[in-house]
Formats: sequence, C-alpha cells, structure tokens
Amino acid sequence: MKRRTGAVLGLLMAISLLTGCHGRQFEDTFTMPAQFDESRQIELTFWAKNDTNKTQREIYDRAIEGFEALYPNVTVTMRLYNDYGKIYNDVITNISTGTTPNVCITYPDHIATYLTGSGTVMPLDELMEDADYGLGGAALRYDAPTTAQIIPEYLEEGKIGEHYYALPFMRSSEACYVNKTYVEALGYTLPETLTWDFVWEVSEKAMAKNPDGTFQINGQQVMIPFIYKSTDNMMIQSLAQLNAPYSEADGTVSLFQEETTGVLTSVAEHAKSGAFSTFKISGYPANFLNAGQCIFAVDSTAGSTWMGSDAPLVDIAEEKIVDFETAVMTVPQYDPADPKMISQGPSVCIFRKSDPQEVLASWLFVQYLLTDEIQIAYSETEGYVPVTSKARETDEYQEYLSLAGSDGDAHYRVKIDAVKLLMEHTADTFVTPVFNGSASLRDAAGQLIENVTKAVRRNKTVDEAFIRDLYEEVQALYHLDQSGLGASGQEQELGELPNESVGLIVLLLGAWCVIAAVAIRDWLKKRKE
Repeated sequence: MKRRTGAVLGLLMAISLLTGCHGRQFEDTFTMPAQFDESRQIELTFWAKNDTNKTQREIYDRAIEGFEALYPNVTVTMRLYNDYGKIYNDVITNISTGTTPNVCITYPDHIATYLTGSGTVMPLDELMEDADYGLGGAALRYDAPTTAQIIPEYLEEGKIGEHYYALPFMRSSEACYVNKTYVEALGYTLPETLTWDFVWEVSEKAMAKNPDGTFQINGQQVMIPFIYKSTDNMMIQSLAQLNAPYSEADGTVSLFQEETTGVLTSVAEHAKSGAFSTFKISGYPANFLNAGQCIFAVDSTAGSTWMGSDAPLVDIAEEKIVDFETAVMTVPQYDPADPKMISQGPSVCIFRKSDPQEVLASWLFVQYLLTDEIQIAYSETEGYVPVTSKARETDEYQEYLSLAGSDGDAHYRVKIDAVKLLMEHTADTFVTPVFNGSASLRDAAGQLIENVTKAVRRNKTVDEAFIRDLYEEVQALYHLDQSGLGASGQEQELGELPNESVGLIVLLLGAWCVIAAVAIRDWLKKRKE
C-alpha cells in the first residue's frame, strides 16, 4: 500500500512539474546584456518570404553580407518561403520542438497564435529602449532609425496587449487598378474617389453583349468587370467603411451580423450577372486586366508591377495584352469623405532563446533591416513603402519617386503611383485587432464572399436562409463558435478540449515523466554498482 501511495505521489509531483513548466522554458529569463559579446561565434536563422523575385533575394543576401561584415562573429542563415502561410505552419511545428528560427518575417495575426506557447516570441520593449543597442542606439555600428523615425501607424501594428512583439519591415495596402480607357468608352468619368455604387454601375454596364455573344466593350468572349484578389480584405474593409463591428481585442467576434449580410447580398447580386468574381474562382486579376477582360482589378500595392499594358511583370502571352490607360485608385469606398484602407505588409519578430547574447544578435540584425539602404532597395522592387520617415526623406528615395514613368522597370509609373497613393493615405489605413484566432477570423471573412460567389454561379438562391446557414457553416469550419478565442499575450485556457480529455493528456504525460525518472534512477543505480 505504501509503495502504491508513493507511486501516486510521485506521479502527482511529476504532473505538477510538467504543468508548471510547460511552455515557460524561456519565460522571464532574458536579461539585457551590458555589452554585445563579439569574442564568440553566434549563428542566427532567418526565415523570410520571397515570390521568386531575384532582386528581393539579392537584397536579403546583401543585407546579410553587410550585417556580417559589421559583426564578423555572427553568421546568418536564411531560409526562403514563397508563402506566409507556410512560414506560419513551420513556426507552429517548430514551437513544439523548440527549434524556432531566431528572426522571422511574419504578420501580427500569426504572432498572436505563436504567443499561446508562453515565452515563445520575444517582447521587444526592453530591447527598443536600451540606450546602447536600442532603436538608434549609441553602440550600433550602423545608422538605425530611432523610435520616432518609424511611421507611428506601422509601429503600433506590432503592439499586442501591453508589449511590442514585432517591428514593421515593409508596408502596403490595396489599390484598385482601373482600365480608364474602358471606363470612358462606357460613357463615365472616373471620380476623385471610387465608390462601390460607381464600380457596380460601370461593371454592370460592361456586361452588354453584341449579337454574336461577344462583349461590346472589348469584342472578346470574356469580360469580368470587377475582380477582387483578397476577399478577406474586401469584407474587412467594407465593414470598416460602414463603421460596422468585426472583432474586438478581447477576441469577441462580430463578423456575423446585419452589415455583413448586406455586403454579401450585394456580392450575390453582381456575381449572378457575371460582373464580379474573385481570384480564387477566376484567376489573377492582373491577367484579366492586361488582356482587356477586366476593368476594376483590386490587388495589393505590392502587386503593382504586374498591372497595366506596360507592366514589367506579366503572366500572359504578349499578343494577348491590350493597350489601355491604367489609373491607380483607392479601393471602392462607401463614404468618399472618410476613406478607409487596410494596412498590410510583413513585420519582423524575434523568438526567445536561452542565450541573451543570441537574442541581442537577433535584435541587431532586425534593426539592420530597417536601415535606409535596405528599406529603399526593397521598397523599389514592388509597390511597398519604407516603414521609416528617415528612409522616405532621403534624397535617394525622393529622386526615385520623382522619376515615375521615366522607364518601364525601376520607375514604372503604375508602381510609383501605387506607392504615392499609400503614402498619401497612411492616416486612412487601419488594422484589425490581433488575438489568438484572429487569423482564422480573417480567413472566415473571405470565405463568406467566396461561398456566396460560388453559390450564385451554381444557380443557387442566396437569401436570408442561405446566409444564415452559411454563417453556421463558416463558424464551425473556422472554430469561431468555440470559446478558445481570446486576447493574445495572455494565458489561454485549454477550453477547446473537454476537461476529461485535458486531464487524461496531463496524466499520460505525467506518467511518461515518472517512467523516465525511474529509468534514469535505475541506470544511475546500476552505474554505481
């Protein structure tokens, strides 16, 4: 009986140790070093995203070479991905094995999920404020921006709860790339600011056909006047423009409500006529725009190099390209006097490590990515804008902007017009609350539009009953009907599993700890003998 009691007590102790330490291997262990130790070798891993853009890859390579030249004791190994989702999935996998990268290009929505593994992502507040190694610090071997020189709207995007967990790397928004030639041929003049009513009206008029079945506006068999690349952004921006609820910082989900139904009803109406479609359903908006088969193509400002008759990057045969004048405008608005555009673009975070010097080296590299040389070079590759006023105000960058249209590559007019549009509307951009589950909520917002568009194309009736069922389906698909959503940066309860299951899992893990402890004890005993 005593032996059984002892075993149970041992098991309970193991469980206590397990549950008390799980997920806190780096918690509260970081102490800012007084000095960066350059007498020892430090190896960093850097995960970044690249869409087979050779110029961007070269910029990353130059950044690493430049940084290693300044800090010869640090080696940076880069791993490139072609999709942010793949980075996200690999980080989640590596969190469980304790093999996360040191530095990662990511999004705040993703960081919110990383934070559910306590101590995984490094809060940056102490690093940012350090007099020697903080932003613009005195001991840095390069000219880094100060906190005040980072665009405030972009800096705040990296704040989750009470702490900064990311710094902005590049920023973009969405733009509507318009075939101005076709708009005018239909008898319209582009307004100063696009409205939803204007876009829908012109799109419907563009559906008129000739007796032979071709479209009057282009003489072709294909015309999709309005194509939206990111339907999650379409829904989120629509709700923001309507001052309608979407979500709260505490994880409250407000997506499934009256204004959302109104947006979906409008989408159904114009998808049914064929005037509207999405990237996932029909294909890349730029391909249709450049072929004269689309009038309003909404995509990221970072995708501007693919837009227009003279675009330096194209995915269609040259003989299919139609000549037209491209206008770069804000996304359609409900209230032109109060425009709202979503802010997007990659940020950079640091993962906790047990070695403070390794964390400090990671921080030094992150700051190096914000230097003028890197910021300007990367922003010039596509329609991104530098995230620092320091880079924007340089003579080099101002000259770059002034040369818009002087060539069809580095100074491609549409690309620089997209950049100027974003810079002019920085104060009109917004971000959505970030919490554990906000990435899933974003996916759900887009799925609503995708499902409605597919439904009407399949001749289904989209009415109140359909939308009510759709809400239930999407809530279940993305687990938005569960209690697991909550503010990031806080401890998350295991509420998605029944208590019995959680208890069983803990018990099994504890049992394995006891078995391991007994095995080690026996091995040590035999060794002594």
